[in-house]
Amino acid sequence: MPLSFSLGTAQPVTDRVLCGFRERISALPVTTRFCLLVAALDHQELGGLARAVGLLGASLVDFAEAERAGLVRVGTAGVAFHHPLVRTAVLLACDIADRMAAHRALAETSDDDRRAWHLAAVTLHPDEEVAGELESLALRARGRGGQAAVSAAYARAAELSAEPTQAVRRWTAAAEAAIEAGLWQRAGELVDRARRLAEEATLKGSILAELLYVRAKLEVEAGRPLAAVRLLHEGAAVADDLPVKLSLLSMAGYYTWASATHPDQLPLARRTEELGPEGEGPAAVVRTINHAFRLILEGDAVTTLTYEMPDPTDRLPSELRVLIAFHGLARADTASMLNSAAALLEEYRAEGCLGRLPQAMSIMAIAEILDGRHPSARATVSAGLVLASDVGQPMWRGYLAGLLAWLSAVAGAQEECEAMAEQAVRDADHRRWMPAACWAEYARVILDLSQGRYEAVLDRMDRAMAGPSRHAFVWRHVWPDYVEAAVRAGDPQRAREHLRRYTEWAESTGRPGALAVLHRVRALLAPDSAAGSLYERALDLHAEGRQPFDEARTQLVYGEWLRRHRRRAEARAQLQAAMEAFDRLGAAPWSARAAAELRATGVSLPDRARAGDPLAALTPQELEVVRLAVTGASNREIGAQLFLSPRTVASHLYRAFPKLGVSSRAELARLELA
Repeated sequence: MPLSFSLGTAQPVTDRVLCGFRERISALPVTTRFCLLVAALDHQELGGLARAVGLLGASLVDFAEAERAGLVRVGTAGVAFHHPLVRTAVLLACDIADRMAAHRALAETSDDDRRAWHLAAVTLHPDEEVAGELESLALRARGRGGQAAVSAAYARAAELSAEPTQAVRRWTAAAEAAIEAGLWQRAGELVDRARRLAEEATLKGSILAELLYVRAKLEVEAGRPLAAVRLLHEGAAVADDLPVKLSLLSMAGYYTWASATHPDQLPLARRTEELGPEGEGPAAVVRTINHAFRLILEGDAVTTLTYEMPDPTDRLPSELRVLIAFHGLARADTASMLNSAAALLEEYRAEGCLGRLPQAMSIMAIAEILDGRHPSARATVSAGLVLASDVGQPMWRGYLAGLLAWLSAVAGAQEECEAMAEQAVRDADHRRWMPAACWAEYARVILDLSQGRYEAVLDRMDRAMAGPSRHAFVWRHVWPDYVEAAVRAGDPQRAREHLRRYTEWAESTGRPGALAVLHRVRALLAPDSAAGSLYERALDLHAEGRQPFDEARTQLVYGEWLRRHRRRAEARAQLQAAMEAFDRLGAAPWSARAAAELRATGVSLPDRARAGDPLAALTPQELEVVRLAVTGASNREIGAQLFLSPRTVASHLYRAFPKLGVSSRAELARLELA
C-alpha cells in the first residue's frame, strides 16, 4: 500500500534528523516538492512518475533541485531516497491538499492495485465503488500470498462500506486474513470493529457464521477451546453454506476432543454430532469423525469407525483437510498423513498463511514420527517451534515441544526430553489443551522403556490411561509398549486388556505396519512353539509397509529370542540389521541394546561412530535446507519455504557440504535423503 496510507496520521516531530530533512524540503520549489511527494507516495518507474507529476504541473526536470540538495537520486529504475527518513519528511512537509492532489494524480496513472489504494486515500465518505475496488485488490493479494495486504485492503474497504452488513463482512474478512498472517492482536481489533457494527445490523446466514468462526479462532488461541466450540456451534446452526458449516463442525469436533478435561466436554461433543448435516462425501466424513470423537470421550478407547476418504480432486475446506489429516493417527494411515501434511504446508506457504503453518508442521512431524523418519521429524519440529514462537502460538509451540520430547527420548537425550516435556505441559496447562501434555507423557514412557525402567512404564501408562489425556488417539500406538514392558517386568497378565484393545484396533485398520507390531507383541506373549512364526510374520508385514523404527524393534526382540534359543547365526542377522537401523535414526539407547545382544552372540564390535548415516552430523536446519536443495530448489526458493534469507540458506549449505563429503549441489543427488 502507499506509504502515506500505512503511516496514518503524522506524529509530532522530535527527531533532529527528520526535522533537518523537513526544513530542507520546505525550502524547495513547489514543483519539486510535488515531484518528491509523488515519489514518496508510490514508487514507480520513471514513465509512471512523469505522467503523475505532469498532472500536477511539474516534470521530471523538477527533481533536479532535490538532487542538488542531496535528498534523492533519479535513475532509470526510478527515484532512490538517500535516507529512509526523507520519505517520511516529505509527507510531513506537504499539507493535506497537496497529498490529496498527489493521490488523485497517482490514481489516474497507476495500475489496478495502486489505483484502489490511492482512491481510498482521498475518499472521505462511504463509497461502495471504491470499497469494491479494494475488495478486488484483496482477492488479488490473496492469490499472491500477501495475507497482511489482504487484511489491510479489507479493513479499508470496510471503512468505506455504505451498508452495515457489507461492512461487517469485510471487517470479518480483514480479521481472518490477519489471523492467517499470524497477526493475532490486529485480528482481535478487527473483530471488535465487526462485533460493534454487527449490533446495529441484522446478520444472518454465512456472514454471521463467518464472524463467529473468526471469533472462535481467537478464543482457541487465547486458551479457551471450549468457549470457541460454543461459538462454532452458533455459527454451524445458522450457516447456509455447506463448506462453511463443515469447516465450523470440523473445528468444533477437534477442539472439543483436544480440550483439557471439562464437565461440558461430552455434552459439547454430542451437540457437534447433532449439528452434522446429512449427505454423502465430505458431510459423511465430518459426521463419522465427530461420532468417533464422541465415542472416545464416552470411554470407547478403540473406536474403530471407518469412512470413505474423499476424492483427492475435491476442493475441501482447509479445516476439514486438517481434521482428516489428524485423524490419520486413529486410522494408522501414515502415508495419508504425510501426503496431506505436505500439501497443507505447500499451500499455506504459497498463500502466506503463517498462522496455519505451526499446525501443519505438527501434523507433518507426527506423521514422520509414526513413519520412522526421525531426522526429518526433528527438522520439522525445530522449524515449527521457532515459527510458533515468532507468530505467538504457544498452543502449537507446546504441541511441537511434546513431539521434540518424544524424539529426544528415543535418542536417549534425557535432559532435553525432560525440558521439552515440561515446556509442553506448561503450555498445555496455560491453554487448557490436551495433546501437548499427552505427547510429553508419551515421551517419558519411551524414555523409561529405552532405559529398561519397565515398572515405571506400566505405572506411568496406567495413570495416563485413567487421567485427563485418556481419550488421546495416540495411546493406540503405545499399547504395544505396555505389552513389552509387562512381559519384561515379569507380569504378562497385566497386558492382556491392552493386547485385546490393540488387536481390535490394528485388525480394523488393516494396515501392514499396525499388524506387524501386533504380531510382534503376540510373539512376546506366545509360547516358544508359536513365537518364531509370529516374529517371521511380523517381519513379512513390515516389508509391506516400511517403518524403520518399528521394524528395527521387531528385529531386536526377535534377535533376542533367537539368541536365547541358541540360534546365534540367525540372531546376528536380525541384531545387526536392528543396530544399523537404530544408528541411522539416532536412537542411541536402542542401538546400544542391540549392540549388547550382538556381542552376546560372540560378535566383537569396535567403538562405533554414526558413520552409517551421512545426515546424522547435520543440524535440523541444515538437514531441512539440504533436503530442499537436492530437489533443485534455488537458495531464494528454499528461503521462501523455510522463512530464511538466501544468504542464510547459502551459509547452511556451506557448513553442510563438508559434513556430507560433497563440494557442490550436483553431488547432493547421490545422497539418499528419503
